[in-house]
Amino acid sequence: MRPSTPTRIVSTEEMRALDRAASEEFAVPSRVLMENAGRALAFEAMAALEAGGKVVIVCGPGNNGGDGLVAARHLANAGLPVETFLLAEELQGDAAANLEALRKLGGSVRAFSPERGLGVRDGDVVVDAVFGLGLTRPPEGPFAQAIEAMLVAHELGAHVVACDLPSGLHSDTGRPLGPCVKADVTVTFGYLKLGLALEPGASLAGRVVLADISLPRLAEPRLKGPPVFLLREDEIRAMLPSRDQAAHKGDFGHVLVVAGAPGKSGAAAMAAAAALRGGAGLVTLVGRAAEVHAAQSFTPELMAAPLAGGGPLGLADLPALLEACQGKTVLAVGPGLWRGPQTAALLGKLFAESKLCAVIDADALNALAEDPRQLAGAAGRAVLTPHPGEMARLAKLSTGQVQEDRLGVARRLGQAHQVVVLLKGARTVVVDTNGATAINPTGNPGMATAGCGDVLTGLIAALLAQGLTPGGAACAGAYVHGLAGDLMKAKRGERGLVATDLLEGITEVWASWNA
Repeated sequence: MRPSTPTRIVSTEEMRALDRAASEEFAVPSRVLMENAGRALAFEAMAALEAGGKVVIVCGPGNNGGDGLVAARHLANAGLPVETFLLAEELQGDAAANLEALRKLGGSVRAFSPERGLGVRDGDVVVDAVFGLGLTRPPEGPFAQAIEAMLVAHELGAHVVACDLPSGLHSDTGRPLGPCVKADVTVTFGYLKLGLALEPGASLAGRVVLADISLPRLAEPRLKGPPVFLLREDEIRAMLPSRDQAAHKGDFGHVLVVAGAPGKSGAAAMAAAAALRGGAGLVTLVGRAAEVHAAQSFTPELMAAPLAGGGPLGLADLPALLEACQGKTVLAVGPGLWRGPQTAALLGKLFAESKLCAVIDADALNALAEDPRQLAGAAGRAVLTPHPGEMARLAKLSTGQVQEDRLGVARRLGQAHQVVVLLKGARTVVVDTNGATAINPTGNPGMATAGCGDVLTGLIAALLAQGLTPGGAACAGAYVHGLAGDLMKAKRGERGLVATDLLEGITEVWASWNA
């Protein structure tokens, strides 16, 4: 997982370290950074302004407000109608200097009054320059009132441009701390912020513009801790291995899917079909006979290895499973798995003795949550794909606690067991064994339906079988899975999307990529 520099995402602490390094080590004055930020902000406001409209800029007391004052100066100097509202009686440092420059230019500057509001209408542009990085508590008093006024302006049809982050948003979690601006576009500076990459911050930010403000890239090595990246299509395409014209099915791996339970043969069928659609040369399903045969009727290309006996999978099934592993490349375990009291112990032995890479999902995760020690046999070779509820069971937390700290919870679980963790949900998070983290921008709410996770399991297994690393397969699988959903949403709408649509969507991704 090594995307190129432009996709790097930073935390509040990291951004502050980069700002300090720029001025203290690389002699780039903070006023230069503010000037560049304000110019980029003015450009976006100018681009959004309609004929006959005006720009209203709401400035807070810190550097974010200073960026807004620079933008106001550039817009006023261009002869555009611009009004600036201040939320502080006194400004300091660079912000104060830019306020003085704006006033000398004759710019309109006045204190914000909640009674008078912003006076905007449809076609105007509102620039939110109240809060930037580091907000840790709900906005109060005039700050909250100004945010409410900008929300009203947005409802009235004004185009809202946020400076660095929508005001009221936590810059590391992407969650509103209280009233929060809803922007049409957010101009963020130097690096993408975590709060803009995670939901609901990504939706509140609107279109995100990454502006270069002359932060030295040479300062990046000063950042400590595992990096975070945003997945990008060109990087995912570059991960896919090319196919030789003389290749045969054995060159693309053999996936063994361990899945299926009474009433859940569809989960096994979709995971196996997705492994085939994902490009695996061969796919074999192993499970109880009735479920295996039902899945084969859905996908005739699928091979099968029925297990003798009945009931949940237990230690008595280990010899047959290990025999089925012979000649296979990858295990995909869990969709609709028939789980019993011995299933966790069985999985632990299967991972340790087969030594295959594994994608672990659904009821396999629920079984392992009862005895996480069984993951030891999969260390370094497994991708876990929990949804928030499954993650909560694995991490012994509530679902709410997982959602409050998606990156942190996924990192801790992955590093504790030395596995890749793919935490599903809006803006899926992928954490490699070294803590390096990727956030996936593809996908839509139509994919919140039964079976979509089973398709993802098979797709990741197929990518592993074709030679990608566990981290690379998880990143590529998440991106392609989400993109397949987006393509099918465009064709069939969001409301009626079903998991089997994604099988067609995966083939459309490959066709569009000529892959």
